[in-house]
Amino acid sequence: MTPPAERTMLEISGAEALWLLEGAGTGRLVYIQRDQAMIRPASHDLEHGRLILRTPVQPLAVLSRTRLTYHCEDIRHPAGTGWTVTAHGPADLITDQDEAAHYRRTLPGWSHGPHDTLLRLTPQSITGFRLARPRTRTPDAS
Repeated sequence: MTPPAERTMLEISGAEALWLLEGAGTGRLVYIQRDQAMIRPASHDLEHGRLILRTPVQPLAVLSRTRLTYHCEDIRHPAGTGWTVTAHGPADLITDQDEAAHYRRTLPGWSHGPHDTLLRLTPQSITGFRLARPRTRTPDAS
């Protein structure tokens, strides 16, 4: 049995990472609660370099953190190719009623009891990778 082909991770620029985030619509909000990593689904929109997130979490659970992490990806299985982007930075709760109503109309959410939180995350760091398989060489036809 031959081993599977190796896969590679190629780092991408911040501009490409933002472009990929803009084209995606969902990801995962990651935060620490009681010394455990919590991961929740979130929908997002990219506006003026900031991520608007709609996620089913308790507002106090995420706002007590100084920084949050948002992760988005498109990985094709079983090939394992695609991309992954992670943004990290401070977030604030969207409390303006008109603004919140706008995002609740434009961003899909999930039902999870009373929790439907809107956040504005300002990325201080964005990392991204393309996931690829190395190209196979074909013998020269002489």
